Amino acid sequence: MARATPKILFKRARIKKEEIVANIKKQVEDLVTPIANSFGLEIVEVAYEKKSDGMNLTIYIDKKGGVTIDDCEKLHNAIDEPLDELDPTNGQSYTLNVSSPGLDRELKTDRDFERNIGEVLEINLFKKIGLSKKFVGELKKVDSENIVIVTLKGKEMQINRDLISKATKYIDFKEIKDD
Repeated sequence: MARATPKILFKRARIKKEEIVANIKKQVEDLVTPIANSFGLEIVEVAYEKKSDGMNLTIYIDKKGGVTIDDCEKLHNAIDEPLDELDPTNGQSYTLNVSSPGLDRELKTDRDFERNIGEVLEINLFKKIGLSKKFVGELKKVDSENIVIVTLKGKEMQINRDLISKATKYIDFKEIKDD
């Protein structure tokens, strides 16, 4: 019988770890989504990853108008006990975090783009369209293949999503004023 080489074993171990993490994230998302929805919150992402203080399970939430610290605390308190009962990590300890996605969070999924229709985005591309690889504009429309923005100069552009290297909400620091 042939023996697996160390390289193949390492690849199998990595795939198994990725499957375990994906399973944990799915279990948590399935449990937490209805609870979050009952508070008017949307689950944006569930992350399970190693940080300097050990394993962290982070639930990223959002809502129209933005998330407050009270929203994060309320959801954290509501999911703590059900997560203990579910035990998605099979007894492995982790730190539970509930957070907003942050202003600079990259838009990746269809739902990310749909949630941001009407918002001004900064779009970076893998290759130039015309003379530029970077555009700022209001997101008007999105489908599985393209987005449509109206640039700050009023030009409507359709951009194939495969060309987008990074898309984030646009932050205009000139508009931020001291109180």
